[in-house]
Amino acid sequence: MKASIYLVLATLFWSGNFVVGQAAVATMTPLELTFWRWALAALPLVLLAHFVERPDWRAVLGRWRVLLLLSLLGMSGYTLLLYTALQHTSALNASLITAANPALIVVMAIFFLGEKPGPYGWLGIALGLAGVVLVLTRGELHRAFSITFNAGELLMIGSIVVWGFYTIIARRLGLPAIAATAVQVVLATAILCPFALVAGTEFPATAAERWSLAYIAVFPSLGAYLFWNLALKTTAPATAGNYLNLMVVFTAAITVIMGIPVSVPQVIGGLLVIAGVLMASRPKQPLEVRAA
Repeated sequence: MKASIYLVLATLFWSGNFVVGQAAVATMTPLELTFWRWALAALPLVLLAHFVERPDWRAVLGRWRVLLLLSLLGMSGYTLLLYTALQHTSALNASLITAANPALIVVMAIFFLGEKPGPYGWLGIALGLAGVVLVLTRGELHRAFSITFNAGELLMIGSIVVWGFYTIIARRLGLPAIAATAVQVVLATAILCPFALVAGTEFPATAAERWSLAYIAVFPSLGAYLFWNLALKTTAPATAGNYLNLMVVFTAAITVIMGIPVSVPQVIGGLLVIAGVLMASRPKQPLEVRAA
């Protein structure tokens, strides 16, 4: 139950990142936004890990190679691709493409980890993808094979591939979740710092930019990554990835709150996505129960 709550909160915070991030990249570069996001989140995460988990930092840092790889994938690569994509496509489109991530993670989990979802898992994935297709085609399903992608959508496809690898590797990490996330954020800040200096990155000057950065540093950076990694301690990558479908629903809800209309196919598609997540998150039944 806790893992489900963690995954819902993580996807909710990331959904806000799509909307706020799209507004922020109108005046900030993806590099500036990514660097300040992690620079501001690094110290709070380290302190949180130290006082909550009280980890063996020597043991954590002993895994610096895999933590560096995770930092390059999840913190630097995925985030830069996401913010660059938001310069060319809408927040809702970005969330829709992210909803294809569960199917990708399932394939990767089967290939790399030998995991196989149960019947409910496959049904949930099918319902989620059906909801995404319904939204992308605006209810005209015959357009499913004629959808074209712009540069932003192609970048988003690249970002979900990167995130799939991040999820697969993080599942087998075996370290305290907050401490592992904190080290990844510190490494990302150190990696991005030289590039930020060369680019002449400065702290945001306007109030709007600062508020956007504050949200991104606290919720998608601290909260979402923390909850995601906590959930991965007891949740298979395929199941966790299926919750990413909720981003479509949450992003659509945020756009409605902001006064942007949502169509009937988007509503129906969102309901299918929710049904898919609920179906895929059902535990596998033992063989003797199924036989009975």
